[in-house]
Amino acid sequence: MEWIQLINDDYVVGFILLFFRFAALFMATPIFSHKSIPINIKFAMAFFFSIVFYPSMPELSIEITVPTIVIAILSELFFGLAIGIILQLAFNVITFAGGIISFMMGFSMASAIDPQSGVSMPIISQFLSLMALMVLFVIDLHHWILLFISESLSKIPLGGFLMTEDMFNYIIEATTNMFMVGFMIAFPIIALSWLADIIFGMLMKTMPQFNLLVIGFPIKIMVVFMVLIATLSATMLILKEQMQEAFNYLEMLF
Repeated sequence: MEWIQLINDDYVVGFILLFFRFAALFMATPIFSHKSIPINIKFAMAFFFSIVFYPSMPELSIEITVPTIVIAILSELFFGLAIGIILQLAFNVITFAGGIISFMMGFSMASAIDPQSGVSMPIISQFLSLMALMVLFVIDLHHWILLFISESLSKIPLGGFLMTEDMFNYIIEATTNMFMVGFMIAFPIIALSWLADIIFGMLMKTMPQFNLLVIGFPIKIMVVFMVLIATLSATMLILKEQMQEAFNYLEMLF
C-alpha cells in the first residue's frame, strides 16, 4: 500500500524536524509565544501544522544517523529562536518606549505582570504591549509567520539552517535600533515632561505655597496621558513599520 511507503526513515525524521521548526517558532515569535497560551497547546499547534505542511515537506538532505539528527534538531531550534529574536526586537520597541514614559510619569514603581512575556513591567508598557498585540492581529502577523514557514521549507532545507555573520550583525543593529526608535516614540512625552518640570519649578519660586505633590504631579500625569492618546496611532504605525522591516530582512535569508 502507498501509505506504508510514507512510514520510512526519511519521512519520519523529516516530520520530526518539521515539528521542531514549528515548535521553536511558536515558542519564540510574538503572538504565538504569549504566556497565556499553555505550553501543551503550543506543542499541539506545532504538531497540527506539521501535519498540515507535511505534504509540502521537501526531501531530506541529511544522512540519517543519531549525531546528524541531533545536529539537525538543534539547527531547527536555532532557526526558530533566531526568527523569534528578530521579531521580538521589533516588538520590544513599544515596551521600551512604555518604560521611559512610565518613568517620566512617575509610574515606574507601579508595575504588573505582562501577559505577553510573563515578567513584571510598568503599567504603561503593559498597556502599549496589549495595544501592539491587537495591531499585530489586525495586520495578520500570525498569517505572515505561517506563510514564512511555508516559504522557508522550499528555501531552507530541514536541518540545514546555519547562523551567519550577517544575521549576528543584524541582531546587534536591531538591538541598537530598538533603543533609538523607542526613545523617538517617547521623546514628545519626555520633552513635555521636562517643560512641565521647568514651569513647576518657576511656579514654586514665585509662589512658595504651590504644592508640587498635590497639584503638579496630577497635572503632569494628565498632560502625559493626553499626549500619549494623541500619539498612539503614530506609535502603532511605527510598530507596523518595524515589523515589516524585520520581515523584509527575513526574506533575505532565502
